[in-house]
Amino acid sequence: MHCPDAKGLVAAVTEFIAKNNGNVLALEQHVDPLAHEFFMRVEWDLENFAIPDDKIGDYFDTLIAKRNRMTWRLHFSNERLRLAVFVSKPSHCLYDILSRVQSDEWQADVALVVSNHPDHASIAASYGVPFHHFPITKDNRAAQEQTQIALCREHGVDLVVLARYMIIVGAPFIEAFPERMINIHHAFLPAFIGAKPYHRAYERGVKLIGATAHYVTADLDEGPIIEQEVNRVSHLDSIDELTRKGFDVEKITLARAIRRHLERKTLVFGNRVIVFN
Repeated sequence: MHCPDAKGLVAAVTEFIAKNNGNVLALEQHVDPLAHEFFMRVEWDLENFAIPDDKIGDYFDTLIAKRNRMTWRLHFSNERLRLAVFVSKPSHCLYDILSRVQSDEWQADVALVVSNHPDHASIAASYGVPFHHFPITKDNRAAQEQTQIALCREHGVDLVVLARYMIIVGAPFIEAFPERMINIHHAFLPAFIGAKPYHRAYERGVKLIGATAHYVTADLDEGPIIEQEVNRVSHLDSIDELTRKGFDVEKITLARAIRRHLERKTLVFGNRVIVFN
């Protein structure tokens, strides 16, 4: 939840939980001193809670949220989200996501894998995940995206992950999944754009490589940042070694961002993401 900062907000929320026989399990709050905005995330035990699950939101909105001008979301920890993974030729992030889901590291399922190349059909099949190939050109992109949107809705997709999907996603697709589409890219932008950023970084002799995971907005690669990571490199690293290290950073950065979203620990405010612990 977030709202204009005021005294007594934590007390109001915790009193609502306590009066209805709830037990707070975790609570984190933060005040942005420049925006004068209050942010909070709270978990509580619903065993013997006085309000039925399907009425909690109504009660909270009436008793707490409206009078404090709160923007809020309510989630239940037994929800298992469904992911759509979009990928082009690089497969490192795809493998990582599929293996984490298969090992039950995340409370999520991969509903489908989508690609603009046919290369990864066998990977998806080996994990028992439907694969869909959508060749993309400048002439058919809009129509293909409409089909992709319909496909995601048909499969009940909650979160779209652009796991090194090298196609610019159009506004209708982004609007269909607001704050529910995560992208990963190397952190060389805007210095090293194009298809071979690690080659260009090698030529410049960079000393740090990194990756950024963010929610997708209409502003290309400028959406609210969820997670970032860096790794030191040197002149001793070949292009292949630089690429390998870069891919490792991309995998872990994307995985952390997805996990934060699945655990409902991200809150978008303007072009920033508050990431709770």
